[in-house]
Amino acid sequence: MRVLYLLNISNPDRLSSDSGWIFADLLAPALADAGAEVTVAAPAPAGDARCGFHRTRIPGTKYRARFSADLDELVALVRSERPDVVVANQIEEAPAVRTALLEAGSDALLAGYCHYLPFSFDEDGEMQLDPSLDDVGLGRTVLLAFASGLAACDRVLAHSSTAASWLSAVASRLTVELGDRLRVVPAPRDERLVRDPALVRRQSDGGAIGVYNHRLYAHYGTAQFVDLARALTASASVRLRVLDLFGDRHSSRTGLDNSPERMRDELGALPHVQVVSDRGDRIRYKNLLAGSRFGIAPFRPGCPWSMSVIDCQGMGLPVISPRLGWLAEHIDPEPCFSTTPEAVELAERLAVDDEFHAVHAKRAHASTADFTPALIAARYLEAIS
Repeated sequence: MRVLYLLNISNPDRLSSDSGWIFADLLAPALADAGAEVTVAAPAPAGDARCGFHRTRIPGTKYRARFSADLDELVALVRSERPDVVVANQIEEAPAVRTALLEAGSDALLAGYCHYLPFSFDEDGEMQLDPSLDDVGLGRTVLLAFASGLAACDRVLAHSSTAASWLSAVASRLTVELGDRLRVVPAPRDERLVRDPALVRRQSDGGAIGVYNHRLYAHYGTAQFVDLARALTASASVRLRVLDLFGDRHSSRTGLDNSPERMRDELGALPHVQVVSDRGDRIRYKNLLAGSRFGIAPFRPGCPWSMSVIDCQGMGLPVISPRLGWLAEHIDPEPCFSTTPEAVELAERLAVDDEFHAVHAKRAHASTADFTPALIAARYLEAIS
């Protein structure tokens, strides 16, 4: 099977913070191991030496990534690669890809991977537009483009059951018939970030460290995390480590949304909060996780998946989490919370109760066992066959 993997990269300045790129970098070699011929078309290569690579332009902004497909380039790419399957990781580009397949005379299957949903559903079942894609009221336009992408695909792939249910609901509302085209294929875990918690010795260097390793965008609910950070650090048993995953971003990105920089500064001013960069180094990132006692999930309402949560769990770190989206589906119910006092109580217990911590470290680690690249590649190929 010849697979053409079309990948938009939203964080070209720091690939280690781009979940789509990490997914491709882990998945492409596993697909090759399974016998597929993979070519990645992206602004930066992903995979290993067995994977072909076609360099594409960096779209510049999240809106250009959705609305500036180059049909001439797509047609030429399809003609040169002659794929059996084209994977569009920017679902809004799927209509342009379908047009390119038509012009190129290709009967390749078109699969759209819904890495990012421009909507979510609240507790009352009401659809909410993602505020990060609603500048000057563009949210509705993005949603309609997303629905158009769903309609153009032969397969629609989603990370989780939560994401799949939300996709089905929004497709129904926008009169897109998904039929049997929808498949659930999680992202693979990074095998470099896997550690058996039974082999970890307790560190005793002061207060236990809770790590927050998520993007600091406002729409990730970072303001709620700031409030939680204030409450947590009032405890003598807990310190916080916040990972600055982006570093210095390009002005084209900060001009649209400077909330990561604002949130970083606000968190850095709090006592007992360490804001630290992994510098794009996966080994340094692993060591920063390894020196922590537990993880904290984001407060993002429309959370269909979180590679950062999986990173913590693979390292044997229990993750405390608000009861939101996929997080409530995946994380053990006991370390989930609804209020700040509940979160503080959970964090303090993980900090001092070794037996409680050991139980949840084991459960967290085990929850990632089905996400090895080889297993995910097999599910991926089954979904697109």
